[in-house]
Amino acid sequence: MSNPNDRPSGRASVPSTPSGGRSGSTGGRARPPVNGGRGGGGTTYGQAPKPKKTIKPKWGRIALVAAVALLIFGGAVFGGIMLYSKNLDDKLTKVDPFSSIVGDRPLKTVDGAFNILLVGSDSRDPDAKPDAASQWRADTIVIVHIPADHQKAYLTSIPRDLRVHVPKSQTSPYGDTMAKINASFSWGGLPLAVQTVEEYTGVRIDHVVSIDFGGLKEVVDALGGVDMKVDKTIKSIHKPFRTYEKGTRHFNGAEALDYVRQRYQFADGDFARMKHQQMLLRALMDKAADSATLTDIGKLNNFLQTLTKAVTVDKDFSLADMVIQFRGLRSDKITFLTSPNVGSQTIDGESFVVGDKNKALAFYDAMGKDQLDAYFAAHPTATPSATQ
Repeated sequence: MSNPNDRPSGRASVPSTPSGGRSGSTGGRARPPVNGGRGGGGTTYGQAPKPKKTIKPKWGRIALVAAVALLIFGGAVFGGIMLYSKNLDDKLTKVDPFSSIVGDRPLKTVDGAFNILLVGSDSRDPDAKPDAASQWRADTIVIVHIPADHQKAYLTSIPRDLRVHVPKSQTSPYGDTMAKINASFSWGGLPLAVQTVEEYTGVRIDHVVSIDFGGLKEVVDALGGVDMKVDKTIKSIHKPFRTYEKGTRHFNGAEALDYVRQRYQFADGDFARMKHQQMLLRALMDKAADSATLTDIGKLNNFLQTLTKAVTVDKDFSLADMVIQFRGLRSDKITFLTSPNVGSQTIDGESFVVGDKNKALAFYDAMGKDQLDAYFAAHPTATPSATQ
């Protein structure tokens, strides 16, 4: 049974019916471009114009070319943005993770600012539904905070082993107990994950994006791989037991996914893995926004189409809106953070990451009020992640 003193106050109310269970051990999204159109040729003087053949326009290619131009030159023509982004929107898998949440939710306090819950998931059952209780496991839990001015973003990683109160699941017999936060996803899918995060942080989640790690491998490959820095030489604990030499390395999709899953070879364990996951997100953003990607029509289209297959979003999420609002956002405007904690502790024979109650209250209060800049000015020791 939960103890209210174990978690920040001011959270959503939860059912009091006791239940059992515990989590198991478990293993980003790039911005799409915007678009417009292109012109044709002319008539040679002194010659009679030749009859023109009617050609069915290739709208997808036209829209994509214009999208690239708009991203590169920062124009203000949004018709093309809507055309191509709407096409991608229609291909996204959408669910409703909010309607089944029980109890009061945190209020939205600042218009224009919003928070996206980003969940990186692994599934032992490829047919498992991500919006319901299933065999899905959450390896990555990140709150993406976008300030009202939309000039930057804060990505806060929540350790998957963070000890929190998980509310009662509406779709399984589990919950209403202290557990690792990733148990919420396993026990109740995205709805319970949202409710658990909102209860712990007091921050209202506006959108949800779930990334299937299997699909993420294909996203990396669609970009031609990414470059990341390897902290130290390690050998993977997963088949085919790759060795990653210290230094900057080019990763294909399978290698990148394997590397960011490693933790036992590092003294700081899961914290090292979170740092590497943040590195992968940054590398994906940089590669997606690179001019070599933006000017390669086939590569860019393949990346975007692959991305739509790898993610599940809430039913109100609009890719077109995101493209318009954040077309100028690059990784140097993104701050990677980790939820305030005091490290790992063994409780009742199980290893947890324990939150720093006072720091977490202040940090998430600032996030909810869209005052993170002021928070960091007042707390200079609250340094960003080492991925900076």
